[in-house]
Amino acid sequence: GYNGQVMMVKVKFEKGAVGAAHTHYHTQVTYVASGKFEFTINGETKVVSAGDALYMEPDVKHGCKCLEPGLLIDCFSPMRETFLQK
Repeated sequence: GYNGQVMMVKVKFEKGAVGAAHTHYHTQVTYVASGKFEFTINGETKVVSAGDALYMEPDVKHGCKCLEPGLLIDCFSPMRETFLQK
């Protein structure tokens, strides 16, 4: 769901899938619903698994690699307009 202030999305990953490193002006909080991931945020790498959460400041480079199939719940503020484009 979303409005102009916040957006929540779920993203499913298969083992080996990569969320390419990128930046955006949104604040992002990610909850690991299932699976295992290697995240790199602002040059720092850590492994996270189900039940863990991550916080990303605006304009900070971040990306991930899926180590075990899983599901991420991403929350953005403000909403990500690009996610609505088809």
